[in-house]
Amino acid sequence: MNSPPARPDPLILVDNEGVTDPPLNLALEEWALRNLDPQYRYLLFYVNEPSIIIGRNQNTLEEINRTYVKKRDVQVVRRMSGGGAVYHDKGNLNFSFMTDYKPDRLHNFDRFTQPLRRVLASMGVEARLEGRNDLVVGDGRKISGNAQFSTSRRMFSHGTLMFNTDRKALAQALNVTPDKIDSKAHQSVRKRVANIAEVGGRVYDVPTFRRRLIDGLFPQDDTPVYTLSRDEWDAVEALADKRYRRWEWTVGAAPHFDVRRRDRFDEGEVDVRMSIDDGKIDRIQIYGDFLGTWGTTAPLEHHLRGTPYDPEALRKKLAEVDVSPVLGGLSNDQFGNLLYERG
Repeated sequence: MNSPPARPDPLILVDNEGVTDPPLNLALEEWALRNLDPQYRYLLFYVNEPSIIIGRNQNTLEEINRTYVKKRDVQVVRRMSGGGAVYHDKGNLNFSFMTDYKPDRLHNFDRFTQPLRRVLASMGVEARLEGRNDLVVGDGRKISGNAQFSTSRRMFSHGTLMFNTDRKALAQALNVTPDKIDSKAHQSVRKRVANIAEVGGRVYDVPTFRRRLIDGLFPQDDTPVYTLSRDEWDAVEALADKRYRRWEWTVGAAPHFDVRRRDRFDEGEVDVRMSIDDGKIDRIQIYGDFLGTWGTTAPLEHHLRGTPYDPEALRKKLAEVDVSPVLGGLSNDQFGNLLYERG
């Protein structure tokens, strides 16, 4: 006699209490994965302020339009999972399914998106899984990207649901101006995107959309909800500070990449070649036809080695020296702006 099929572990909704801070939401996701009772499966929904969420193995500087990000105060945060960079705003609903790790669940995006596709279909949105990890509609326009992270025991499969995302902002925030960065990191694949609000039924805003998804995913009358205690929220805040709010994680954790920056000034052409490791300048060489009076750029190059490749860190480091005699009259501000491409 065959044994009856095992019942799936109960699914519980994690309440993020309306948090829209990207580092805190990513910290909540990781904390929940590592700390909540593993006899259950969990689902987390969250909405972020305008932000770019970078894949674990990406070079942050290669993925973002730095001019736009700075001007519009768009946060940039690295996540635990792989995949490409994604843009979040208040029109984007993010989800994360947390469950036990099993080999057949890894990279099985069909399994984790099937419940969402079922509920979307009830709203008039016929979505299908295409490629490695995208949900698309109609002629192949993308409405969701997905990625996964696992420990030895637990895993999450998470993704975006673009309901009424500002697509113009998305294109500008991720539209990196072609510069001379040569990286071995994975660059995001840009795809045509669509908003669910454009192709779906009569759902009017993100909170209503979230409510419809919850009603469809939890058929019982009362949705089981996990509410964090104050001490648990303190632990999530501590994790956000330790990892997701740190430059060393978001930028410094990038794989090795090379930068070439070149421009012509009244003082002559300056051509800078840099190798960046762990987010810091590992090697730097300065070339050009400027009329420097020191005869060599070696002292300046030595001074800059080990400096984080970050505009504020570079500004402070350059404030300790005067580059003018080395670079034929070029000012510290001019050289600093050359070192770090703003867009």
